[in-house]
This record gives sequence, structure tokens and C-alpha cells, in this order.
Amino acid sequence: MQTARTVPAATVVNLRDLGGITLGRDSRVRQGVLFRSGQLSELDPARDRAVAALGIRTVVDLRTADERQWAPDRLPDRARLFVADVLGDHPGVAPARLRSLLADPDEAERTLGGGRAEELFADTYRKMVLSLGAAAAYRAFLETAADPGARPVLFHCTAGKDRTGWAAAVLLMILGASRASVRADFLAVNPAARRAFAPYVQKFLDGGGDPAVAAAIIEVRPRYLEAALDAMDERWGGLDGYVRNGLRVPEGALRRLREGLVISG
Repeated sequence: MQTARTVPAATVVNLRDLGGITLGRDSRVRQGVLFRSGQLSELDPARDRAVAALGIRTVVDLRTADERQWAPDRLPDRARLFVADVLGDHPGVAPARLRSLLADPDEAERTLGGGRAEELFADTYRKMVLSLGAAAAYRAFLETAADPGARPVLFHCTAGKDRTGWAAAVLLMILGASRASVRADFLAVNPAARRAFAPYVQKFLDGGGDPAVAAAIIEVRPRYLEAALDAMDERWGGLDGYVRNGLRVPEGALRRLREGLVISG
């Protein structure tokens, strides 16, 4: 099952092209127009030729204000920044403080041990579906991706796995991907996430931290995506209800997404 293609960037974590993902028997996502990644705070536009070659026009930053202040994006040449804060209603939830969660093994055990870390992330995924602020952010992202003049678009959060993962999942489902394909692409991010957070995890483990807690923090799990899908189904009756009544994406934007991002053959 086809997943997003990794772009070998030198200074951007987890950069992937959604192009090529299978949508049906005879269609797939157009290559070179939609990219996902982790934060761009370490991007060196002059040195990172792989990123420069993408010709990114718009960067959509899904992070909170605190994250943006702590690690501001460095943009590719001639790219414009568009902020779509998914967790502004809930700035203290887990995906917005990945590094701080790994900084104190004792506190992590008290607050996240015994399976609580996985439950915390699953609850955040429900919030990403149900909160008004998240809906506004994801609507803005989809409308940006639908604009031919904004493409190629790169969208990201901190690690490029949670907020970015749900953004990619919704977009792929709109384009016609099956839930099985969406799930495969969602989970394919884990090797890159493990590499990106390896120094933080090692320090956490050296301080006596629980490997199970670290894994729940830096990986995505099938349960996380299922929590979001279940919330979508229970509240909105499925994808169509979520997109039209939850996110309130205009029909014209949905049409432009499909016309611009789906290719046949």
C-alpha cells in the first residue's frame, strides 16, 4: 500500500510528499504539490537543496503560539507563512509539549505512567476533531491546499505526526483514499519520528524514564487515529458530515482539491 514518499532533506525533520498515494484503482495524489513535515526551525534554505528544489510557495504552520515563539519557522525562499493553530483552544495538551514531556522522567511517570500517556494522546485526537478552534485551523489548511496559487504547500506541526497526521488523513479521505490507505500512511511516520526524537528519548531513558511512556509520546498509534475517526463518526456521521458541517469547507474548495490534486492512470 503506497504511503507518502520521504524527501531526503538535510535540515527538515520528517519531510514527505503525499504525491503517489493510491486513491482508487486508477487514481492517485498528484506529486510535488503537497508536502508534510516537522517544524522548520532548523531549515537552512541556502544549504538544503532538496527543500529548495520543491519550490514551496506556502507553509502552513499548525503549531501553537508558544511553539512558534520557541522555535520559529525558517521559510524556504519566496515562501509565505500561514498560521493555522490547531490546539489554540488547548495549548497545554501533549502534542504541543513533546520535549517537555520527555524532560522529567519522574514527573512523566507520575502523570503518564500506567497507560495514561496513550490515553492522553487519544483524548487530544478527539479534541482535534471536536473543538471549534481545530475546525477553523483545519478548514483554513484545506482552503489553502485548494488554492492553485498557494501550491506547492508544505504543512507541519512540531514532529509532523499528530496535528499534521490528522490534516493528512482528512485531506486523503476527501480525495478518495480508503481508511486502510489513510491508516497505513498515518503509521508510516514512526521511523522518522523515532529518529528525530532519539536524543531526547535517550536522555529520558538514561534518567530512569519508562520506555513505554517515551514510545507513546514520540510515536503514533493506531488507537490515536481511531479516536479521531470515532469522534468524527459519532459527532458528524462520517467524513461528509465532518467536512461540510464540522469544518464547513465550501463546496468550491472541495472541488478544487479534487481537480488539482487527483490524477488518473
